[in-house]
Amino acid sequence: MHIDIITVVPELLDSPLGHSIMKRAMQKGLLTVAVHHLRQWAVNEYGQVDDYQYGGGAGMVMMPEPLANAIEKLQEQGSYDEIIFMTPDGTRFDQPTANRLSLQNRLLIICGHYKGIDQRIRDTYITMEISIGDFVLSGGELPAAMVVDAIGRLIPGVLNDETSALFDSFQDNLLAPPVYTRPADFRGMKVPDILLSGDTRKIEEWRYEQSLQRTQERRPDLLEGEL
Repeated sequence: MHIDIITVVPELLDSPLGHSIMKRAMQKGLLTVAVHHLRQWAVNEYGQVDDYQYGGGAGMVMMPEPLANAIEKLQEQGSYDEIIFMTPDGTRFDQPTANRLSLQNRLLIICGHYKGIDQRIRDTYITMEISIGDFVLSGGELPAAMVVDAIGRLIPGVLNDETSALFDSFQDNLLAPPVYTRPADFRGMKVPDILLSGDTRKIEEWRYEQSLQRTQERRPDLLEGEL
């Protein structure tokens, strides 16, 4: 999979994409991520990519010309399955969306900044708008990194145990069950006996019951229409 990211603050993406699982995915050649500084396509020698909004109001808006030129230049290298804009008013990102995007070959992610991007870019180029929650951040770089991480870890071969992602929270609309490791007795708190039994069938039944209980308690909305 190849992902291009357009941003005005590329430095914000260095750490999230340069370590841990995403780093290993790129080292294995399973994922490539190219970060592009929007100021490469600035409208003048001062690096301008934003301007005041028509109609007045506080905050600057990312101009259409730099974004259009950046998108069209990157499209010369190949078409995109989705051109994604990270924005608070987009569709809420969830696990099914991550699953679907992980099956694509080429994605372009545009990180909003300031008061957002000119609506004409959204109308002309954007095929998908994503929000990570009902709150506002300074820009779309951290949300973009979260989306890349959620997608990248699902690519076959990225995780050491390829079945691991199948048991994450939100797969099958359930939260993950409690997990335990050594020692079996920590300060008088013991691992449930069933996990030490070696009975695979009973362990899986216990995990499902725990997932269901945890979901009912913490996220009952995930079970609407399921029970």
